[in-house]
Amino acid sequence: MRVETERKMRRWREQRWLLDQVIQTRGLDWDQGRTGKILRNCGPGAAGELQEIGRRVQKFSDIPREFSRAARRREDLAAEAEQAGHQPEAAEHYYVAATYYTNAQWAIYEDDNPKRIAWGERKRFCYDKFIQFAGRPIERVELPFEGKSIAALLHLPPRLKAGEKVPCILYIPGMDGVKEDNPMYGDPFLERGIAVLAIDGPGQGETRARGIKCTASNYENAGKLACDYLVKRPEIDANRLAIMGSSMGSYWGTRVAAAEPRFRACALSGVCVEPGQYTIFNTASPTFKLNYMYMSGYDDEAAFDEFAKTLTLHEVAGKITCSYLVVAGEDDELCSIDFVYHLMERISAPKVLIVYEGERHSIRNPRARTQIVNWLTDRLEGKPFKAEKIYVEMSGKEVHTPW
Repeated sequence: MRVETERKMRRWREQRWLLDQVIQTRGLDWDQGRTGKILRNCGPGAAGELQEIGRRVQKFSDIPREFSRAARRREDLAAEAEQAGHQPEAAEHYYVAATYYTNAQWAIYEDDNPKRIAWGERKRFCYDKFIQFAGRPIERVELPFEGKSIAALLHLPPRLKAGEKVPCILYIPGMDGVKEDNPMYGDPFLERGIAVLAIDGPGQGETRARGIKCTASNYENAGKLACDYLVKRPEIDANRLAIMGSSMGSYWGTRVAAAEPRFRACALSGVCVEPGQYTIFNTASPTFKLNYMYMSGYDDEAAFDEFAKTLTLHEVAGKITCSYLVVAGEDDELCSIDFVYHLMERISAPKVLIVYEGERHSIRNPRARTQIVNWLTDRLEGKPFKAEKIYVEMSGKEVHTPW
């Protein structure tokens, strides 16, 4: 990154040396469950490679270099497999390469950076190749937005029959996520016959590269556009649409649910619902704030701090009418659980809150993701449920309390 980028945030300037020491000590997961997410999406075949990347990353500036090198190696392997006619192997290599290019881009928070731009082009090329060889229908989608367009990916179930209409999930990634984050194989929604529209909303991924920045509320418009698109698709059941959001996607997802009544359900995890987002921007890793300054287009930290104060859900919580689920870690370091309870109290729609004892922002218990998938599936099938709070103890025991 340019020196000007590195110096525009006070904590980044003052704590950069400390950040490098933490990365050297904790590795790639110093700020979030990065390697777990990559392995979940790419499969165990990437484990050894990730371990080697982690060994080489000793400071923040190592991240883009090492991930881009690994991406290039995977892309070369993909080309060799494709040339040999081994399409399933090529698909896997191309997908992993795209994932690594995404992680290389993540560590650069500025416009017009030639490396970030080049890696974005390679990511798109590799993911297009994955689409070609994936063996299931994946389509690129463009949603017209403010004279430009929002990038998305539509994944359809592999066994979709002619004339069949299926439900669909709008997947909203977090601040550090992108639309390509859906698993390479074994997507739990696709396996259940549910389509997925994954979106790079304002400020995210390709959409940010096109100059579309996030405001406090413009994700609502993106969500409406996505809904407009889905109801016109002949394969999608317009009466069975739902939202899934993670991390900062919990903030954006809540806004979309409040603004667009055509969604029947909304499920969120790894929540960021603190009014003003003070904790994530001022007490967590400085990468979060510097990244969000880039996503929202702020170079002046004081101006960004004023903008951050507008990131609140208080005025929209009462507008939610769809079924609403939150899965949170009791010890979330990016958003105190107190703010989660405060938000849930403002929501009058049918709701469920699941809190995992001792878990942090990145919930390690694999059952949490399964709960979200099953809950959304049940809502799309019209099954009834109890509005309740569920406290999951470390032993696995669940304590149920009605609202």
